[in-house]
Amino acid sequence: MVLRAPPDRLTMSLAEHAPTSSRLTFRRMRPDDLDDMARLLGDPTVMTHYPRPKTRAEALDWIRWNEANYARDGFGLWILHDGTGAFVGDCGLTWQQVDGEEHLEVGYHLLPAFQGRGLATEAAAACRDLARARGIGRLIAITRPDNVPSQRVAERIGLTFERETVSHGGVRVHVHGAAL
Repeated sequence: MVLRAPPDRLTMSLAEHAPTSSRLTFRRMRPDDLDDMARLLGDPTVMTHYPRPKTRAEALDWIRWNEANYARDGFGLWILHDGTGAFVGDCGLTWQQVDGEEHLEVGYHLLPAFQGRGLATEAAAACRDLARARGIGRLIAITRPDNVPSQRVAERIGLTFERETVSHGGVRVHVHGAAL
């Protein structure tokens, strides 16, 4: 079966803007972010709900995936910095397959030193607001059933638990979602 991009994708693809928030700056990932992204995606705490931490080469692949997302959609996961310029993590919008349908997902990863301060919620809310401003009609978050902190972030930005399903990788996941 060939899936077509939802009409929302055409609207969002015109957006070249990054989200904004009071405590964080957002910008596109670049290859020279590899050291920071390898530290983030290689951190066992950050990657607790993934099969394993990513290698440096996989972190570079992550950057390249996001560069392809920017080129195709005008958005992806953005690099986050705090007011002092410190690297915080990434957050953004990516198209994901869930039960054979394509949905726009908000995703986020923060270094442990920045967790528990409301920054993931602030970043995710800014991404939600950008999606809404660009005419996207629906947003989801995909989490592992035991990833309660990420589920709380999803709920704080207005996404509610919809169902448990199995990801394309065969892993049980929870889907939170809401109309925008």
